[in-house]
Amino acid sequence: MDINDFRSLQTVLAFIAFIGIVIWAYSKRRKKSFDDAANLPFADEDQHESTVKRENKK
Repeated sequence: MDINDFRSLQTVLAFIAFIGIVIWAYSKRRKKSFDDAANLPFADEDQHESTVKRENKK
């Protein structure tokens, strides 16, 4: 075995890892947790607006 065989093996392993990550990211089981994570920045805005309204009533 020479260095080119190791490079080929490394390329194949990297491709398999990439495909695995893509399948994991787009699986239906992970959709809910990814949707929740995607909405986290907007949840803070709702809390901020309710705090501002309460402070203005005082």
